[in-house]
Amino acid sequence: MHKDIEKIMISRNEIAVRVKSLANQLDKDYEGKRPLLICILKGSILFFSDLIREMEIPLEIDFMAISSYGNGAKSSGEVRMIKDLDRSIENRHVIIIEDIIDSGYTLSYLKRMLYSRHPESVKICALLDKFERREVAIEADYKGFDIGNEFVVGYGLDYSQEYRNLPDIGILKRSVYEK
Repeated sequence: MHKDIEKIMISRNEIAVRVKSLANQLDKDYEGKRPLLICILKGSILFFSDLIREMEIPLEIDFMAISSYGNGAKSSGEVRMIKDLDRSIENRHVIIIEDIIDSGYTLSYLKRMLYSRHPESVKICALLDKFERREVAIEADYKGFDIGNEFVVGYGLDYSQEYRNLPDIGILKRSVYEK
């Protein structure tokens, strides 16, 4: 375990089992539809990569980078588009792949913006749901784990661009982000 991690919240084995289950559900729900899966960079990259490797249906991928955090530990509430999609989503089934739903600002903004581009559907698949921190009404259509109000890192999740490479999801020690 990394020295800055208080404890492991979700192990790499638990993550792998849940990712496989989500992939199976998406395969079933999107059979015959060829969905476009959108990875929300950077935090979702590991979840996204593992998820699409487990899926068996034909699919396409694209990437977006959106932020409401900057380098802080708390959402600013202001959403910024950093990288947009490379293709049209008109008449497509779109699945947003997100690492964590926290305040809800980012996904609420993103879902509204994507619907303005006339897709067939837009669904959200989130690895983590931190519901008690929600400030905007939005829910995942598919989710991996519900978590409490802990600051978590690892498996793509970061604090100030660090810890993304940790294989488990762990609770970051307060002393690290309350400096």
